Amino acid sequence: MTTDSLGNPITLLHGAGSAAAVNDFVEGFIACEARAVNVLAVAQDTSPIVQACCAALHMFAESGDAPRNARPFITQAQATRATEREQRFVAAVAAWVDGDLPRAIALHEEQARLHPRDLASLKLGQYHLFNRGDSPGMLRLALHAQQAAADVPYLHGMLAFGYEQCHFLPQAEAAARHAITLRRKEPWAHHALAHVLLTQGRIAEGAVFMAGVSDTWTGLNSFMLTHNWWHQALFLLEQDRHAEVLRLYDSQVWGVVKEYTQDQIGAVSLLARLELAGVDVGNRWADVADHLALRLADHVLPFLDLQYLYGLARAGRADAAQTLLHNIEAHAATRTEAHERTVWRDVCVPAAHGLLAHAQGDWASAARHLGAALPRMVEIGGSHAQRDLFHQVWLDALQRNGQWAAAQNLLQPLANAQPESLRLARMAASANAALGLSARAQDALSSPWHSMATAGR
Repeated sequence: MTTDSLGNPITLLHGAGSAAAVNDFVEGFIACEARAVNVLAVAQDTSPIVQACCAALHMFAESGDAPRNARPFITQAQATRATEREQRFVAAVAAWVDGDLPRAIALHEEQARLHPRDLASLKLGQYHLFNRGDSPGMLRLALHAQQAAADVPYLHGMLAFGYEQCHFLPQAEAAARHAITLRRKEPWAHHALAHVLLTQGRIAEGAVFMAGVSDTWTGLNSFMLTHNWWHQALFLLEQDRHAEVLRLYDSQVWGVVKEYTQDQIGAVSLLARLELAGVDVGNRWADVADHLALRLADHVLPFLDLQYLYGLARAGRADAAQTLLHNIEAHAATRTEAHERTVWRDVCVPAAHGLLAHAQGDWASAARHLGAALPRMVEIGGSHAQRDLFHQVWLDALQRNGQWAAAQNLLQPLANAQPESLRLARMAASANAALGLSARAQDALSSPWHSMATAGR
């Protein structure tokens, strides 16, 4: 029997050409490479694994019409029997198409236990868990394959990101560096290590590292390419290297595949962070908003909708933003699955009100709504670094609303933990100055007791 490149048996009706295309999907997907789409070229092969891969690619569009586009492929995949492993993969993708993510996740977890070298299934399971804010599930899934797939660098990248999202930072760094030792071109491991370095405040080291491996970011899908450059931009932003960040935005973050959801939210997030840092972004919002305006009825993930909303509002598309807010509220009211119902209603709706209020200059409402949503924001998915945007917007609202004591109590610990961040140092200094603390804080640093306390370190 034919096997894929990871040794998993596959049932094919059209032979060698289909086998190569399936390998392109498997290897391309776990390596974040664009060649994963090559399986679409053999869509005439009605083999279940081929059809399921095609269906998954359509679902990755993360658009409102993705399930409709994927359904013919998954229906065909279900019509022919194959191996038990393949049938479980088909069933998991079918559950995704049907919107039954708990079932999809359960099937991917079962697959990871029974077939730990089915890394395409494992990565797809991690994708679903990530979007539901279940980082322990992401890590648990990857740990199932730790021994069976120890030779595969991409498995260590998956482990690294799972560890990082669970706050096991030393383990995350070790896994990422091991992945890179096995294969220098491992962009997901680069991404995981960037998370670690940013979280630990190793800003200069992070910028140097990402620049040093960027020559390997070739042949990637648009998300991985733009997202790794987005991470590099975050390091530069902390260093107040604003002109370089704008150049990265124009050349690497926005414009690769403007129609793709992840490219769109990356652009929204970076433009918003630049503005929050006091940078004039010119007319850049307008081009992004032209694409966001097509997303008003998608509601694929709350994490996406919130950034569509903020981008539209910052671009001055008030009618579109208000329409999206109304649609979010209506969508939240119709959810039946327990997790979806609570996350849309109790997290996404108040956060949406807060983001729209901030974009429109209603600082008090922004501070109130975002303050209510932030403690549960992990439930909407996204990474720590991505969700930090919402925290930054909230901090800005607190300051603009004159809530300086609250802002200072949040900003100063952040600045203490990230001593290399010029951005946080400036923001903390502003809060301290507004509270009349700047001179006193400086006096304390030069006092005799401070000198004695630090002398023995």
